[in-house]
Parts: sequence; structure tokens; C-alpha cells
Amino acid sequence: MVPLTSRLRAADCRLEDLVEVVSEPTRAADYPHAETIEQGVVVYDSARLRDGLATEAGHDAVASELVHALAEGPGIVVLRAAFPDHDVVDRATAVFDRIIADERAAGGAHGDHFAAPGANDRIWNALEKLAVRDPATFVDYYANELVALVSTAWLGPGYQVTSQVNLVRPGGLAQEPHRDYHLGFLADDVVERYPAHAHLLSPVLTLQGAVAHCDMPVESGPTMYLPHSQKYAAGYLAWRRPEFRDHFAGHHVQLPLRKGDAVFFNPAVLHGAGSNVSEGIQRMANLLQVSSAFGRAMESVDRDRVSRAVHPALRQRRDAGVPDEALAAAVAAAAEGYPFPTNLDLDQPVGALTPPTQGDLLRRALAEDWSEDRLAESLDAYAARRATR
Repeated sequence: MVPLTSRLRAADCRLEDLVEVVSEPTRAADYPHAETIEQGVVVYDSARLRDGLATEAGHDAVASELVHALAEGPGIVVLRAAFPDHDVVDRATAVFDRIIADERAAGGAHGDHFAAPGANDRIWNALEKLAVRDPATFVDYYANELVALVSTAWLGPGYQVTSQVNLVRPGGLAQEPHRDYHLGFLADDVVERYPAHAHLLSPVLTLQGAVAHCDMPVESGPTMYLPHSQKYAAGYLAWRRPEFRDHFAGHHVQLPLRKGDAVFFNPAVLHGAGSNVSEGIQRMANLLQVSSAFGRAMESVDRDRVSRAVHPALRQRRDAGVPDEALAAAVAAAAEGYPFPTNLDLDQPVGALTPPTQGDLLRRALAEDWSEDRLAESLDAYAARRATR
């Protein structure tokens, strides 16, 4: 496999290494609580899982099995009938349909991750919008012990849930195969700057999931996966390379889902939504992104305030001949250097996978010799784009 040096490079990516990793079979004996192994993916009957949670020992055994599947196994688990009450799923779907109609009527730019803008209907921050529009449905929907089980098993307590609804209509094209948040959203030259151990850390900070809001036969384009690919160390640098995409195209699996089923997967699994070639299926999934409690700093820092305060001093030091590298280090300490979390309705990833950061604005202000007033206007606009109301 790829040697874990201090840095991974795009030049380290070899398709034969990925092929060796994904050739490992999924062994049914490793998953005694599973209903079946389907196309290498561990499939659970949710009623049976719930029965297994009756005791502390049973709960721990199920949680350990799920973690093994996500980390050492195929990286993907399907929970059949995770939402057995179709009424609550349908109620949430009705709210999502109204939100989509309202947002279409309002117009504006519509970006998307890993797919052409406008190809899908996407509701950013669907979690908050559902809560505000229909609090009772929100509570009934998220009062789901299996969502909590998988989230806690992978991330521990204190996790945070976000949700983006994806509606793919007939004719909607597949996404490019990719890895997901965090490193999967960054350009290769940025990914190369993260040390090798951060490539291993990134997948355990997030759990990806999806709840089927309708029956999804294969022709409707449910998500495509390459089981076991999360174990390929250089995968965050590999997924854009044509030979890896070609391999994915010829070897991915695609599991049909029924309304109320849920899928959870390691974000480092190579995956992508499929093409909807059906005659009339409006394929709707509620995409869950659950984040570790540890993705936050110890102290609250008003970085907007800090950026405004240090801008004049940065200009003075630049004019005095302080090297760019030193100024960049000062900017990194002052401003927010990561684009998330944000309000993706307003801070659209159009033309890129991520919007600009606060640090990008401060660096641009320094490079273009902005006045304090111009920086203030830009920071005000930056803050406004990130507010949810």
C-alpha cells in the first residue's frame, strides 16, 4: 500500500494499490447481527438491530460491529426500514417539496457538490428549515434511535447533525465518484499540504448517511459505492485521476433502497449518486452529515473583529518589507482559514467545491492594498452570507 510518509503526494497514487485494497471480500462471519451481505455491503434488518439494543452488552456489541463495518469492512452499512413509520417520512417529504418549490420561485444561484449546478434540486441546511417549518415532524423524524446508534458508535457523544436534501429527477446525471468532507472537498494542491496522519484522521470526524424518501430501484440512480476503498491511504488525492474514475465506473456497486431505508458510510469510501434513467421516479434522499464534537476549538474567538483590528498593522509590516511568508502566518492566526460551516444557500460553491474563506479575504485585501473601509464591507458581506436568517 502507499507508505505513510509525512506527506502524501498525487504522484503516490497507483491504481494497483487501490485494486489490492478493494479486492478484500466482506465476510459474513464478521457481522453476526447482519441480515445479509449484498454486493459486498453489510445489510441489517432494523427491527432485529433494535432487539439487539435491549441490553448494554447487546448495544455495545452492535455498536462495535457497525464500527468494524465502517472502518475495517466495506465502509458501508444499509439499515432496512430504519424509518419504519412511512407517515413521518412522507410528512418530511411534503415539507421538503414545499421548500424546493419556494426556493425555485425565489430564483438565485444554485451550486452543488460533485455535480453540475442545476442538475439536481438541493436543499441546503434542510435540518434547520424542517425544524422551523414543521417542528413536530422534525422531532418525530429525528427521534430515531438507529441514527443515534450509528452516529454515537462512529463519533461518540456530542455529535452534530446537518442535512441536505437531494432530489434527482428523471434524466438527472450521476455525480463524479469522490470522497467526502473534509479532505474530499479540497483541491489536490491543498490536500497535499496536509500531513499523512490527517488523511487518516479526516474520515473519523464525519459520518455520511442518507435516508430514502421514496423507493429507489437501480434505474432511479441510488448511490454508487466502491466497497473497502476507504482503506486506500492516498484516496483523497486519487479520486480525480482518470484511471481511478474508470476503475470506479467498471467496479462500483449500487444497492436499490426502499422508502425508509437508511445508508451510512465512511466518508472516505469512493462514492457518487447515480444517474436517474427511470421514466418517472423523483429520487429524493435526505443526506445526513454527522460531525464529531471535536471539530471545534477550545475558545470562542471573534475572528471578524481580529481581522479588522490587524489589517492596518499587516499593511504597515508589508510596506516595511516583512516577507510574505511571515505575513501569511499572521493572517492564519488572525482569520478563519476554513470555509465551513457556512450557509450554502448564500455562500454557494459555484465554480469550486468550497466558497472563499475569511483568510482569503484578508490575504486579498493585503495583496490588493484594500482600504479599511473596503475590507470592512467585504467582511460584512462574508458574515451576512453565513447567517441562516
